[in-house]
Amino acid sequence: MSENGGFLDPVHHASYDWGPMDLVTVDSESMMRALPQLVPSSACVRCDVCCRFPEADSFLRPYFTAQEIADAVMHGVAESFFPDKSGSQVTLVENPVGEGYLCPAFDSASGRCGIYDERPLDCQLYPLALMWDASENEVLLGWDTKCPFMREEPSRSIHAYADHVANLLVSGPLVEKIVTHPRLIGRFQDDVIVLKPLPHLTARLALQRVDARLRPLIISDASYFEKAIERSHGRSPDMPAAFAFPYHYMWTSLLPYWWMEIHDTAFLFAASPDGWFMPLPPLGPGPLEKAVDHAFDLMLQWNGPSPVSRIEHVTNAQRGLLPADAYQFQRSDGDYLYSVAALAGLVGDHYKSQRALCNRVEREHIVESEPYRAEHRSDCMALHRRWAGQKREGHLDIMGKFLLEDAEAAHTLVLHEHEQIGVFGTVIRVDHAVAAYTFGYWLTPRTWCILLEVADRAVPGLAQWVFRDTCRMAMAQGAVSINAMEDVGLPGLRATKMAYRPTTILDTWTITRMTI
Repeated sequence: MSENGGFLDPVHHASYDWGPMDLVTVDSESMMRALPQLVPSSACVRCDVCCRFPEADSFLRPYFTAQEIADAVMHGVAESFFPDKSGSQVTLVENPVGEGYLCPAFDSASGRCGIYDERPLDCQLYPLALMWDASENEVLLGWDTKCPFMREEPSRSIHAYADHVANLLVSGPLVEKIVTHPRLIGRFQDDVIVLKPLPHLTARLALQRVDARLRPLIISDASYFEKAIERSHGRSPDMPAAFAFPYHYMWTSLLPYWWMEIHDTAFLFAASPDGWFMPLPPLGPGPLEKAVDHAFDLMLQWNGPSPVSRIEHVTNAQRGLLPADAYQFQRSDGDYLYSVAALAGLVGDHYKSQRALCNRVEREHIVESEPYRAEHRSDCMALHRRWAGQKREGHLDIMGKFLLEDAEAAHTLVLHEHEQIGVFGTVIRVDHAVAAYTFGYWLTPRTWCILLEVADRAVPGLAQWVFRDTCRMAMAQGAVSINAMEDVGLPGLRATKMAYRPTTILDTWTITRMTI
């Protein structure tokens, strides 16, 4: 299966010899409706590759645009299989008759796609693949050798077919669709034979990037960013949760994150609807003032004089390195730090109510915890939907509702890709049913950061029990502190965090450049 995984239906496929007449009679509008397949029916009948995946979170899952999601839902695919309705990879289901996972639109018994006539562009293209080159600077069109139809060098008809598709990728609605949904272009794959570069599409996407040096933030960047953080900030006990790759990567399903490297310094940017900003200060061994000044020069080029140009999560130590007459500093909601020993024991009158709720859960239910595994995913996603519904029925302000809506995509991404981004999860069963989950990461060798935590609100005291259990597990692995992140300005969340008596609330700052 390629990054552009296809639904190959043996009933509909035929072999095509793409000659000159085909190139002029099939326009981009026709291709938008349905791209004829090159692979013959006889090859599709024998195929055991398409629509099947070895892992539930395979990066090869097909991508659906917003309109393609709407079309798939209209033709019977449940909306829950799409974590982000504005465009996302489809969520897979377990293979009922064998190992691995299947696209939910695929019927393993008949070998057919249930939405073949409405299949997404990602599937129409297969076994052609759109991908970035290894340096992520150029878009390539290739042929996926995982398709059994072609194991050797591409034939003349394959090259002609690729030329036809490449011609359609020069202009028109097909290009606009890809530019609007750049995740249709996959990462480089060694087993995809490169047929030709696509300079026009590369140029269009580079325009969207604003700066050709920008690269999309992807999973394989995790180790690079951890090393950059190490070089620039070290691992001090007061380091905010934002100085970690998972903190930012989990939001890439909602907001495009891009980065570039200049003089051994990493610059991380996010592209909001209002313009570009930096969710983290520059990460490098050089002088911070010089890097920050360069970052604002870049944002001035991209945003003009817009006030959206800013750098978030500047620490107190970093603030001291920046001239007060050049930047404006606004205090941000800081992370809450706790003594792990205090929260693991909940001893004393300060924790009387939390301790009573933990005791109630254990008295009224069988409560068990276990490491999160892929087979827990569907139960956890169902739990998140139930928990979100419970939250909506409570007293949420407008900001809380917006945050809740955004959280679904972020939770789904973590549930699928936790291992690759260095996040560890725990699932809690109440009376043998999944009722809570929590994910976190090591921020420093002695600080455990809680990234996500969901507990069924219908079980009184479960949230308190989960928090205490997390602290106990972290302490057993050497943690001294727990970082529970910020309160995002929500009064109810602030009250809950304060009730656990933080040892410190870290100061962080958002900075903007002074205007002359």
